[in-house]
Amino acid sequence: MLLSKFFIPILKENPKEAEIISHIYMLRSGMIQLSASGIYSWLPLGKIVLEKITEICRQEMLKAGANEILMPTIQPAEIWKESGRYDDYGKEMLRIKDRNNRDLLYGPTNEELVTEIFRTHVKSYKELPLNLFHIQWKFRDELRPRFGVMRGREFLMKDAYSFDNDYKSSINSYNKMFIAYIQLFKKMGLKAVPMKADTGPIGGDLSHEFIIIADTGESVVYIEKELLNFNISSLNVNYDDNLQDEVNKYTSFYAATEEKHNMNKFDNKINNLIKKRGIEVGHIFHFGQKYSMPMKATISDKEGKNIPVFMGSYGVGLSRLVGAVIEANHDQNGIIWPKEISPWDYNIINLKSGDVNCDNICLKLYNIMKNKGLNILYDDTDERAGVKLARADLIGLPYQIIIGPKGIKEQSYDIKCRKSGDISKLSYNELLNLVQTKK
Repeated sequence: MLLSKFFIPILKENPKEAEIISHIYMLRSGMIQLSASGIYSWLPLGKIVLEKITEICRQEMLKAGANEILMPTIQPAEIWKESGRYDDYGKEMLRIKDRNNRDLLYGPTNEELVTEIFRTHVKSYKELPLNLFHIQWKFRDELRPRFGVMRGREFLMKDAYSFDNDYKSSINSYNKMFIAYIQLFKKMGLKAVPMKADTGPIGGDLSHEFIIIADTGESVVYIEKELLNFNISSLNVNYDDNLQDEVNKYTSFYAATEEKHNMNKFDNKINNLIKKRGIEVGHIFHFGQKYSMPMKATISDKEGKNIPVFMGSYGVGLSRLVGAVIEANHDQNGIIWPKEISPWDYNIINLKSGDVNCDNICLKLYNIMKNKGLNILYDDTDERAGVKLARADLIGLPYQIIIGPKGIKEQSYDIKCRKSGDISKLSYNELLNLVQTKK
């Protein structure tokens, strides 16, 4: 991608309305623009990252055996009244009426609607287990939306919903999603720690939040130090296996959100228990028959009896994840993207656009890298070198290839690792060899 052809409205100063680093950098780097309180437009740079995160999540859900559907943003109020949950969200739920005076709502979550889909079509235990997921925008009218996409009113989520014919099978489905979450966050270059969590208005008897440890996080969490250094499992998980032993590797450690924390254990029972701050990026729930009983979502079991299906739900805040990644990966100069979700891998910086030698070498290198299938951004703009270097650090691509008249004269070019800040000097042939070995 040529930067001169890419819409990226950079802000030179920190926005006054932004309180945390992810909000500041997302606005400054032109990833988002405020539309209304807690509601943002996603501009090209932000949308690229959001789509990368979304696709990683989608692929892991499919790998775990879930089926993708797409449910609407607007839901009928009747099914929420049927479940008994219509008033649970209070003013956070946006309630509306259509022209026929029917009660509707902008969905904050989808347990009722997916249960309606299930009970319409599934009647026998032979059709289970079943897991349906979708990726959709949601709305919750937060009392105080803040921190950019970290606590917005409109947000993109992946929701999955499992259906099983008995309690044991439903726990197995819960475990599959537990491990799938460990895997998908790892594929994003993140370590998200599973913690016992409160079930809130979703309800249920078992719940875990997945937390990225970050000093700027809103959540207070308590965790055994060993879990922070725990080597998470291989990506080659067989989802057909019973994954209870795999889950036990994580749940054998103490880790809890503030709401579920037992202070006695913190004071007396467990050594190496520490208090940290973190960012919630995923939340899973096992709630059994909480929705299927009032909504009469039943199946015929092996004996021919109708029983309410056992359910669970599993959410990942995809738009929130973009902010969370930045909170966990930045410095004073800007974002440091993990390579797994970086918008591009390399940033070629032409320090003197218009100089024939600089232009020729940069363009030749850009075309070679493009033909090799590498993901590359070429800053071919005519701005000052200092502006280009500052913008490159702000955008935060993993590697910067810096080419200017001095380097051409000395036949030595800089390649900078954004994360470490280390700069290596390479000849042009060494640079070519480097990029030609990359895929």
